[in-house]
Amino acid sequence: QVQLVESGGGLLQVGGSLRLSCAASGRTFSWYAMGWFRQAPGKEREFVAGIDRSGRTTYYAESAKDRFRISRDNAKNTAYLQMNSLKPEDTAVYYCAAGGRILPGRGADEYEFWGQGTQVTVSS
Repeated sequence: QVQLVESGGGLLQVGGSLRLSCAASGRTFSWYAMGWFRQAPGKEREFVAGIDRSGRTTYYAESAKDRFRISRDNAKNTAYLQMNSLKPEDTAVYYCAAGGRILPGRGADEYEFWGQGTQVTVSS
């Protein structure tokens, strides 16, 4: 089992920046690819970014690739999502997830463990 706890969400204005953190405990963090997903009210959960076990390979959704950066610190058992130039459409609950694959998947079903989520609200 892996327990994941997100933090860093909040309310901010358009154009602002935020860094989300995902602290992991339980099994060895470096065994897992990590992903960030988000879910807005009335919408399905969607992939935002993923990172492989080593941190060398990253994937992004089109909506995130020029503004967000995913990273991880295996020594601290923590994954991060740096979000810049935030827009109102980025408003959602953000979830981190851990998956046993070597490379991060883009589908939610490719991740076994999930955090409870952290709310990000971008106001105009």
